[in-house]
Amino acid sequence: MTTARTATPSTARAINDRLALNLLLEQGPLTATELRDLTGLSRPTVADLLERLQRTGLVAVVGERGEQRRGPNARLYALVASRAHLAAFDVRSGGVSLVVADLAGRSLAVAEVPVEGDGGPDTAGAIVATLLEAARGAGVERLHTVAVGAPGLVDPATGRLQSTGKLPGWHAELLAALRQLPGTEVILENEVNLAGRAEYRVGAARDRDTFVLLWLGHSVGAAVILDGRLRRGFSGGTGEICFLPVPGTVGLPSADSCEGGFHGLVGSAAICALARVHGLPADPAGHAAAAEAAVRAALAAGAAGEAFLDELAERIAIGAAGVCVVLDPGCVVLGGEIGRAGGPELAGRVERRLARLSPLSTEVRAGTAGGGAVLNGAVLTAGDAVRRDLFGEP
Repeated sequence: MTTARTATPSTARAINDRLALNLLLEQGPLTATELRDLTGLSRPTVADLLERLQRTGLVAVVGERGEQRRGPNARLYALVASRAHLAAFDVRSGGVSLVVADLAGRSLAVAEVPVEGDGGPDTAGAIVATLLEAARGAGVERLHTVAVGAPGLVDPATGRLQSTGKLPGWHAELLAALRQLPGTEVILENEVNLAGRAEYRVGAARDRDTFVLLWLGHSVGAAVILDGRLRRGFSGGTGEICFLPVPGTVGLPSADSCEGGFHGLVGSAAICALARVHGLPADPAGHAAAAEAAVRAALAAGAAGEAFLDELAERIAIGAAGVCVVLDPGCVVLGGEIGRAGGPELAGRVERRLARLSPLSTEVRAGTAGGGAVLNGAVLTAGDAVRRDLFGEP
C-alpha cells in the first residue's frame, strides 16, 4: 500500500516559482494579473512569489502596462536575463563557432576560430582566450555553464568523448581547458544530438515527441528522440548510422571505418561523386560545402537535375528505412548541409521512396533549425542547465 504525499509549503512555493519563471522566460514581461490568469494561482500567492523572486534577483519590475489602470496591477515583471550567462560551442575538425548568451538564450557575442590542420600546442588556449574576450566584450565576467557540441561518442557514464574516426588532439585539450574555468559547468554532447534538440524545441519537429533527425553533412549521423527524450544508448552510440551496413557500397563497415557503411552512400564525397556522374559540377575535394552546392545546383537545373535528386533520395531512403523499421519514429527530419540544401523538395522525394521500402507510415520533413542547429541546441542545453540550478528545476 502506498501513501499519498502532500506537498509541503516550501515545495509548493518552489513549484509556483518555477511556473512563474518559465512563463516569464517564454512569454516575456507580464503583469501580476496576467500571471494569475496564466497560472490559476490566487492574488496573494502571486504577490508573494513576485516579492520572493525579486529578492533573489531573478525578477524585476521593468515598467507598466499602459492600457491598464496605473498602480500595482499594471506593473510589468520580467526575468532578469543578466542573472546568469552561458556559452555554446560547435566544435569541428577545422575550428569552432561559439556564442555567449544570457539566461533567456539571447545571443550577446559570437566568434569563429579557424584551426589549420591538427592545430598547434596552444590551440585550445587560444580558443578559450577568444571565448573569454568575447564574453568580456559583452560585459560578462563569469559563465555559469558552457555546452559543447563535438563529433564522436559521449560516454553517458563518464562524460568523456570517444572518437569514431580521426579527430585532432586539440578537441580533448579544449574540453580540459574549459573545465578549468572557475565556477563554470561544462556539458559535452554529440553535435548531432544537439541539432536534434534544436529541431525538437525550435525547428521542424516542434509538434512531435518522437522523431529521428538524419544529419547529412561530411558524414551521416542521427539523433533519436523518443517520447520527448533524447536517447544515447549504452555507450553513447545511438545514431552512429554512418556504420549502418547497406546495399550499394563497396564493402562492409568495420569497427574503425565507416567507409563501407551508410556513409559510403550519402557522405559528402559520395554525393559529389554522384553529382559528377550525372553531369553536375562538384568539387573533387568532396567536402560538405561542395556537396551542398551540388544539391542546390541540381534543384536549380530543373529537369537536368531530376535523375541526380532521385538517386540521392533513393540512397537516403535506404538508410532511413533501416532506422524506421527498428524505431518506428513516424517522422524523419533531414538536417545538416545536405538536408538544408535539399529542403522540402528532397524531403518529399525521400518520403515517397521510403514508403516503398517500409510498411511503417513515416513523414519526412526538411530541417528548419538552420545552419546553426548545433549551436542552437548547445544554447538550449546550457540554458536548461542554468535554469535547473537557478529555478530549482527537477
